[in-house]
Amino acid sequence: MRGGVVSELEVLPQAALEGLGTRPFGVYVHVPFCATRCGYCDFNTYTAGELGSDSSPASWLDGLRRELDLAARVLGGPPPAETVFVGGGTPSLLGADGLASVLDAVRSSFGLARGAEVTTEANPESTSPEFFAGIRDAGYTRVSLGMQSAARHVLAVLDRVHTPGRPVLAAIEARSAGFEHVNLDLIYGTPGERVDDLRASLDAVVAAEVDHVSAYSLIVEEGTAMARRVRRGELPMPDEDVLASYYELVDEVLTAAGLRWYEVSNWARSERDRCRHNLGYWRGGDWWGAGPGAHSHVGGVRWWNVKHPARYAAMLAEGRWPSAGSEVLTEADRHLERVMLELRIAEGLPLDALDADGVREARAAEAEGLLALAGGRAVLTDSGRLLADGVVRRLVG
Repeated sequence: MRGGVVSELEVLPQAALEGLGTRPFGVYVHVPFCATRCGYCDFNTYTAGELGSDSSPASWLDGLRRELDLAARVLGGPPPAETVFVGGGTPSLLGADGLASVLDAVRSSFGLARGAEVTTEANPESTSPEFFAGIRDAGYTRVSLGMQSAARHVLAVLDRVHTPGRPVLAAIEARSAGFEHVNLDLIYGTPGERVDDLRASLDAVVAAEVDHVSAYSLIVEEGTAMARRVRRGELPMPDEDVLASYYELVDEVLTAAGLRWYEVSNWARSERDRCRHNLGYWRGGDWWGAGPGAHSHVGGVRWWNVKHPARYAAMLAEGRWPSAGSEVLTEADRHLERVMLELRIAEGLPLDALDADGVREARAAEAEGLLALAGGRAVLTDSGRLLADGVVRRLVG
């Protein structure tokens, strides 16, 4: 296998497999189905009307089982999964039985490590007390609920269909079903969102007494319905200064409620409440991404699957690897990613990961109040978190 992008990944080079199991290892499963398409979303998702009769959850699950079995063979007896994350799309549309089948497929091909973290995303409207009880019995340990906002008019701009109060109720139902780890997702900076709207959303999050919150500024992605509305002048582009002030408000309220930041966009009540799967990404771990459009990384090799569910299932039915392409990361690529990802977490980046120019830039950033240098590590300050991407660019030249 040569460097650069290739059309199909036949085997992983031996160098990529060396050390497998010594780094964090997780499995990501992509569920491509959604009931409706949100205007801001650019993920690989499809409504029933967009798929037609060519694809179904049953054919997708059959393809998933085939891919996971193939993965186990390619990795030559992989380590058991320390984390599993079922994302989408809307995994909760599969129902508790469908999600149980997904986890059974992972167990069959990889096995689960003792104390494995098993997360599924869920849309609050497609959950119920029975749903949460069912996935808890199946072995899921963590639920991530898409809340986005508690303001009805903000949800309307985002094309979210759930009612404002449903995410909090769903979080309470999940906790009642025995889930210790429940996350609520927020999006801030939606056109028309006022500071009082964001405060109301944060108050609702705090009232839900969840142990984890993810909060992201709205990004208008090219190719989305929202981008077309912005281009036509129907919606304003989010203002960077407003986004910065909203981030500061999010951090202030969550910190006061006992949720501490551990990654620029993530807060948790304690270290044990952090999302271990995402930490595996940020700390340079390995993961197999299964499902249409899913991305994987093992030992410095990255690849991504074909996007359409029908083609994905057909390729696997033919015994073919469903890869659309791959790349071998250069040392420079891996260095950039390490700085970019590790600097975003609360423990920061070891200074010895930087070259001499990077260390000089780190000291300059410290003088500007963007980094704190202590114990041989560089950690973003509160001000530095607002400018994290710029700080990374400085450190890598």
